[in-house]
Amino acid sequence: MKQTVFITGASSGIGKSAAKYFSSQGWQVAATLRQPEKETELAKLPGVKLYPLDVTRDETVHAALAAARRDFGRIDVVVNNAGFGADGVFEAMDDAFIQRQFETNVFGLMRVTRAAIKLMREQGGGTIVQIASVGGQVAFPLYSIYHATKWAVEGFTESIQFELAPLNIRVKIIEPGAIKTEFYGTSRAMVKPTDTRVYDAFVEKCERVNQSAGATGADPIVVAKTIFHAATDGSAKLRYPIAYPANVLLPLKRFLPAWLYFWFVRANYKI
Repeated sequence: MKQTVFITGASSGIGKSAAKYFSSQGWQVAATLRQPEKETELAKLPGVKLYPLDVTRDETVHAALAAARRDFGRIDVVVNNAGFGADGVFEAMDDAFIQRQFETNVFGLMRVTRAAIKLMREQGGGTIVQIASVGGQVAFPLYSIYHATKWAVEGFTESIQFELAPLNIRVKIIEPGAIKTEFYGTSRAMVKPTDTRVYDAFVEKCERVNQSAGATGADPIVVAKTIFHAATDGSAKLRYPIAYPANVLLPLKRFLPAWLYFWFVRANYKI
């Protein structure tokens, strides 16, 4: 019997690459996105079906999972990929902006995870893969709110692994570095103050480094392959860092004293 993967945020970037890669490996793919009627490429792939899902709306989460289970019979893997990047000066961020970032990156992921747990518990097991970030363990300038969401995902997932292991449900955390996606483009939300120029020089320096990282980042397919590996390796391994700078910074932070690690980041940004 073919296995089935359920992927959120499959309209572009990592989610779309993951849908393509699982399909190429002979899996059945439930690819979810907010506007499936606009997607033309994925629907043509073998074993792929599209479903509407907005992780900020609980009813669409349950409807999409139920429809995919009805169509495919079983969901073996759920990939929580939906999210977006918010960056900028924290002083300029209002409550609504912060809430929107958490609503998608944290609460949306939790909604899907909770519904997936119930489904997998009833079917006797499964695997939940959370797309976090190198920014879930380390922090860079101007990404305070984004980091807050990804650190939340890391802690949340590390905790639930204990309660889910007896149910034969594995959880995995993927920690990509810089990946060439719309994280640095159309899906980015950037905030700057309008009442002061005091941050301008700092923002300019940091923006230059951040955008350069996006322009030279790894192809999303490297993350898609890591997701597939994590979903199928049968291990209890929790974290999977992939691509620069995740493969450099995460070991560095573990072994360097804090002051030296922070100096390294400041030197890279010239701040």
